[in-house]
Amino acid sequence: MTQMHHVLVVDDDSGITELLCGYLARFGLQAHAAANGAEMRRVLASQAIDIVVMDLQLPGEDGLVLTTELRRQPLTQRLPVLMLTARGSPIDRVIGLEMGADDYLCKPFEPRELVARIQTVLRRTRSHVRAVLQGNPDGAADRVCFEGWQLQRDERRLVSPQGTVVPLSNAEFQLLTTFLKAPRRLLTREQLMVQARGRTLGTVERSIDLLVSRLRGKLNENPRDPQMIKTVRGEGYVFHVQAVQWLGAQAP
Repeated sequence: MTQMHHVLVVDDDSGITELLCGYLARFGLQAHAAANGAEMRRVLASQAIDIVVMDLQLPGEDGLVLTTELRRQPLTQRLPVLMLTARGSPIDRVIGLEMGADDYLCKPFEPRELVARIQTVLRRTRSHVRAVLQGNPDGAADRVCFEGWQLQRDERRLVSPQGTVVPLSNAEFQLLTTFLKAPRRLLTREQLMVQARGRTLGTVERSIDLLVSRLRGKLNENPRDPQMIKTVRGEGYVFHVQAVQWLGAQAP
C-alpha cells in the first residue's frame, strides 16, 4: 500500500489553503493548514509532517523567520520546506534558499507544478533516509578536505586552514558539496542549480551567480582573481583545486 504523505500548508489566506488542501488530496497527499507560526507549531506538535509548504508573507513571523526556526530545532532541522512567495527576484530566491528552504515557487503558480515539486522534494528526502539507515548520510563522507580547508558534512560547517569555523547557509553547503564532487570539471549554471538544489534553473540564472559570489566570500577568495571557483565566461564555473580527500566513507 502506498504511503500517504502529510503536507502542512502555512498561509494566512484561508481561501488559498482550502483550495490547495483539496487539490493535494487528489494526488494522495494529506494536507493540513496553518495561518501563522503559532498554528504551524501546534500542527507539528500533534502530527507527523513530511513537508511544509510555507508562504513568505505571513502576519507576525514571516516565512523566513519560521523556516530559520525549523532549521534550528533538532526535530525539524531536516523537515523539507517549499517556499511560496509573490516575490520572485533572484536575490529573493537566494535569501529563501539560504534561510533553509529546499525549493522556491513564485505566485501565481500552477497547482500541478506545486504537486510535482512536492513529490520531487519528498523523493530526495526518502533517498537521504535510506542513506542514513545504511550508515552513509548524504551518500558521501563525513569530512572533505581540500586546499587546507575541511568541510564537516555532519555539522554542515566549514573549517579554514587556520582552524576558524565558517558557518554555511543551506544553499552554500549544497553548492560547495556539488563543486567537491566534480573538481576541475566545468559545470554550467544549470547543472549547478539542478545538482545543488534538485531543480532546474528556469529564468533565474542570476541566482546561482549570487550564490557563487557568497561562497567565494566564505572561502576568502579575492573577488577580482578567485583561485578556487573560477568563472568560465559564458559557460559556468570550475572548482580548481589540486586534490579532494573524502574521509569517513567512500566518495560519492
